[in-house]
Parts: sequence; C-alpha cells; structure tokens
Amino acid sequence: MSFLYNQWIFIPLVSLCVGIVTYIWVDRWIIWFDKKSETQRAEVTKMMDAMFMDVDKKRFTILTYLLSFGMGFVFFMILWPNFLVGFIIGTSVALALWRVPLIVIKSLHESRCNKFVEQMVDGLTIMANGVKSGLSITQSMERVVENLANPISQEFNLVLSQIRIGRSVEEALVELSERIPRQDLLMFVTGVNILKETGGNLAETFTTIVVTIRERQKLEKKIQAMTTQGMMQGLIIALVPFLIMIVLLILDPKFVSPMFNTTLGIVLLFIMLCLQIAGGVVIKKIVTIKV
Repeated sequence: MSFLYNQWIFIPLVSLCVGIVTYIWVDRWIIWFDKKSETQRAEVTKMMDAMFMDVDKKRFTILTYLLSFGMGFVFFMILWPNFLVGFIIGTSVALALWRVPLIVIKSLHESRCNKFVEQMVDGLTIMANGVKSGLSITQSMERVVENLANPISQEFNLVLSQIRIGRSVEEALVELSERIPRQDLLMFVTGVNILKETGGNLAETFTTIVVTIRERQKLEKKIQAMTTQGMMQGLIIALVPFLIMIVLLILDPKFVSPMFNTTLGIVLLFIMLCLQIAGGVVIKKIVTIKV
C-alpha cells in the first residue's frame, strides 16, 4: 500500500473517485441545494423588493454558490495536500459564507426600517400640522415627501402613487406596513384606518404617536448603553484564546506547533472555533433586548 503515499498516484486516484461520485450524485446534490436555498432566496427577494432593488433570482443563486462553495474550494486547494485540514477549513468557510448574502441584505433592510422610524417623528409632526391647518391626509403626505429625505419620502411617494391610480388609502397604508415591519408604523396605519371609518382627531393621534416613538427611542438608547458592557465582555472573552495563542507563537513556537502540524491538534482547533462561535452567539442573544 506504499504506492498510495506517492502523490503522483494518490492525487489522480482521488480525483477519479471524486469525479465518479460527482457524476453519479450531481443531480441529487443540485436538487437538494436548490431546495435549501429556495427559502433564503425568497426571503432575500422579498427584502430587496421592499427596498426597491432589482434582483435576478438565477444570478443571486449563482453568486451564492460561488461565494460559499467557490471560496470553500479555494481554501481547500490552498491547504492541499493536507486533505483533512483542507476539508475541514473549506467546509467551514463554505457553510459560514452560505448565509452571508442573507445577513447583508437583512442588515440593509433593518437599517432602512430603523431610519424610516426615526424619520416618522418629523414626518408625523409635519402631517399633524398639516391636518390642523385643514389639509387632508394625502396632502399632508405630499408635504412630507417634499420636506424629508428617503426612505420616508420614497415610501410615502409610493403610497400617494397607489392612491392616484385608484387604490384606497387603507390598502396603500397596509402595504406600507408590510414593507416596513415596525410596531410604530403599524400603530400609525391602524390609527389612520380606524379614524377614517369612525372619525376622530387625526392631529392629536399623530402627536400621540410621535410622543410614543420618542419615548421608545429613549428607552432603546438606555438599553443599548446598558448592553454595550456585556457586548464588550463577550468580545474580550472571545479574543482571549487567540491572543494567548499569538503570544505563545511569539515566545515558544515549538510548544504551539503541534496544534497546527498534527491531526489531533487540527481537530482541537476546529472544535475550539466551533465553541467560540457558539459562545459568541449565546452571549449576543443574552445581551440583546428587544423593545
């Protein structure tokens, strides 16, 4: 069996086996991965549509595969001929990068929704003053579009466009609350829809919502200040093992080298990384408080 240790025989043999397995199972793999990515693709598409961004589902799927499995294969080839290390690192990179597009788009969508809620304070103040001066809801929205920037200007402009083509105010506002899933906006939409049917003081309602949003923002800032300490503690705890390893590599490289040169050391490194990631996620969930 010593011929297997000859790289000129081992590499072509492994390549042949991989090629045969890929040829036999490629269709099943494609179907399985497509089902796995369908939910993520639908969620990303929904958020990008809500942000008025064009998305090509086929192109997005290809980019996701290239980012995850492509980078995983690159790391695998960089670490070749150490097959075990390359497989572990490559697989880890592929799994980690698989959800990167969803995380990025979700972060952009959350940022846009938060900015919209922040603009609601000024927007509803303008609408309240407009209603007090005798303007209708749509005319007050036009004043918001003229005086404020995106995203509230863009969203209200879309609402006005839907109303102009025959949609009711209620339907247009409900769609707005679906694009911006925030409790403050839902409170505004519900209040407007109820008062249009039952009658009431819209200006007073807008003023009350503005006060509620301001108080909520104050509470969120207090909670953020209180949880920052926990986040810093978690970050320090996560960085300590890496800092100790760097110090040991500088002071005594031979003492740490078995962690990188032996199979057991590599397996322990992989377990350590998994535990670090799990600990970071747990700490983040503990210190994150939703208002």
